[in-house]
Amino acid sequence: MLRRISDRLDFTRKLGFRLGALLSVAILPLGLISLIQNFNLVREAERGVELALLGRTSSAAAGERALLQSALGSADALGPAVLESLDRPQVCADLMRNFIERSATYVFAGFVPLDGISTCNSSGGDQPVDFTQSEGYKRFMEEPGTLVTSLQTGTVTRRPVVLVTQPLYRDRQMLGYIGLSLTTELLRSTHNITFGTEGARIVTFNHRGEILTSDSDAETSTQDILPQNMSLVDLLSRTETTFKARAGNGQTRTFTVVPAVPGLVYALGSWSPRTASVGLFQLSRLGAVTIPMALWLVSLAVAYFAVFRMVLRHITVLRSQMRRFAIGNRSEPPPVLSDAPTEIFDVSQTFHNMARILIRDEEAMEEAVAEKTVLLKEVHHRVKNNLQLIASIINMQSRVIDDPDAKRVLRSVQDRVAALATIYRNLYQAEHLDAVEAGRLICDIVNQMVSASVEPGSDLRVETHIETLVLLPDQAVPLSLLATEAFTNALKYAGTAPGQDAPWVRISLTSPAPGRGVLEIANSIDRTGKAGGTGLGSQLIEAFTTQLEGEATTGIEGDSFVLRLEFAVQAGNVAADGRNVVLTSAARAGARH
Repeated sequence: MLRRISDRLDFTRKLGFRLGALLSVAILPLGLISLIQNFNLVREAERGVELALLGRTSSAAAGERALLQSALGSADALGPAVLESLDRPQVCADLMRNFIERSATYVFAGFVPLDGISTCNSSGGDQPVDFTQSEGYKRFMEEPGTLVTSLQTGTVTRRPVVLVTQPLYRDRQMLGYIGLSLTTELLRSTHNITFGTEGARIVTFNHRGEILTSDSDAETSTQDILPQNMSLVDLLSRTETTFKARAGNGQTRTFTVVPAVPGLVYALGSWSPRTASVGLFQLSRLGAVTIPMALWLVSLAVAYFAVFRMVLRHITVLRSQMRRFAIGNRSEPPPVLSDAPTEIFDVSQTFHNMARILIRDEEAMEEAVAEKTVLLKEVHHRVKNNLQLIASIINMQSRVIDDPDAKRVLRSVQDRVAALATIYRNLYQAEHLDAVEAGRLICDIVNQMVSASVEPGSDLRVETHIETLVLLPDQAVPLSLLATEAFTNALKYAGTAPGQDAPWVRISLTSPAPGRGVLEIANSIDRTGKAGGTGLGSQLIEAFTTQLEGEATTGIEGDSFVLRLEFAVQAGNVAADGRNVVLTSAARAGARH
């Protein structure tokens, strides 16, 4: 009976149930939030009013936006036609007059060249019009580009107008600008502020802070509805925002700034406190901040305690187990977290089973690798013995031959076979079969060749500078054979250089940069300048250079003949027996493994 009840209550051990139970305690204080709902409503209402004011400002400037965008589009459309008729002023002027006659929106259209003397405009006169004293021309020359500006008196219309200028280019050369004028009255008449917003005003200005249109009247000046001590250019940083400030008449008003034509024209809405309902939102917000903060802290403390007690402490133990297993602790499988919630218990059980299987498989793999390593080393050992046997047979054969040339050929073959034997000796003696210490290998070959080729009492001086360089066998073999051939040639052709008392041979193996290797073999030459041969040895050196995918250069440098080989290093695996594991949290202060 108890077992059945326990099975039915097993769900209480699940993480979701435990977290839900404890978080329910944290939710209890949320009942206090009902005491501050009115503050939230005030805040939301204030935000709603701000958004509504932004929308009203944008709507009020919609008509002016449409007219200005249409003017910019018309100026762009007139550009190609003006370019075609620039050399025919009368045709260009007729084009502008026809455009004005067909459009009831614009009062002037014309092309003004950079010198300010226009013959292509809608003025209707036969004489050129001088715009050099026009404010619109001056402002364009100060800032060439698309511009919307206000003129108190138009050069042709003699009326307050808003001028839209669009630069005209031929290829990359600016020829002037196309200007379209709209009356200020027309633009102001499009302001839609007849929706019961008493005291509302709309002001439009360009990106230079110049006022284009204003809803001011005889009783209210433009400065009375603009914010004090704040230029219109400064308001551009408040695009799509709502803010409160003291206006020029001393009244606190709500201002909204929205782009009418992005980058060129902006609309400023100036709203009276009654319209913006500012007085309704001047309530204390102390409780609206402190009470939610206190509730949040309480909920956070309870939630953290719940998560730590039922999740984090078990995760910490499980993480430590995984970390120890990752860095090589394979003595036994990690214990199962029996007191953890069901979900974490399942993860711990799975990790335990996985670790047990990995330990078993790793032991089997290590045995197999050890067996294969022994067999491979035995193969290298036998190959080395066979090569040494062949070298001995060649040596015996050379002793019974009297022909010096034949002896020399057999000697060169013996050196090559001995070099191969040295390579395989290093392979089976190496700790890692996939890596060869090339420096030690070349040192063995050099010592072997010096002992066999240099007669006792010879004054030949051999200098070596060999750095540690680990290579794959596929690179170590051709490099060693190349060094054998080159060193043989160096010993053969070394002579006493002028000013020196004995011949010398120098061999060096260095790594000037990561991933790069340089083998250099040099020998002194005598006055005859004989540096080396061009027979089989040179062909072998070229072939081995190709195998290494390197670049070999030879030549006489001063009193020596130098062979230099540069190649890319394919490094062998020289990792230690222990596992080189990097854990993401290993660098944290206080981390333990």
